[in-house]
Amino acid sequence: MAASFASKCSRVGRSLLGGPGNNLSGLQSASNEVVGNNVWSQQQRTFIQMRTVLKVVDNSGAKKVMCIQALKGKKGARLGDTIVASVKEAMPNGKVKKGKVVYGVVVRAAMQRGRCDGSEVKFDDNAVVLVDKQGQPIGTRVFGPVPHELRKKKHVKILTLAKHIA
Repeated sequence: MAASFASKCSRVGRSLLGGPGNNLSGLQSASNEVVGNNVWSQQQRTFIQMRTVLKVVDNSGAKKVMCIQALKGKKGARLGDTIVASVKEAMPNGKVKKGKVVYGVVVRAAMQRGRCDGSEVKFDDNAVVLVDKQGQPIGTRVFGPVPHELRKKKHVKILTLAKHIA
């Protein structure tokens, strides 16, 4: 990538460093650092798989859960997929207690997902809404943005509880 960028800059006859020459060694090293950081950020953004800790964004009483198993796919869960999770942190007087095994729907994932119009959606954190075996939410409120891809996955009740649909 840096070589193609350098060749485009050399066709113009001036370097981006201000001089009239084609000395782009500083530019190439800077672009290699940017590419290296981009590769590192892509390695961290993976599927929600076993032992992934997720934030709970409803008022069911749980704060954090750890994924036990993704119910769809070999690699892991993405937006709208259902997981089996264990509650790791919970509020003392909530509906869900620490150590309980629950089902959850992934409503935010750090891994990017392409949309039909060519755009991509990704979030800063991994978040889940707890549901029962029939797929109905345990809590009565959903906090934070929720993607509209959940409508295609038949989780309309979660969309109605959310304030902001992304």
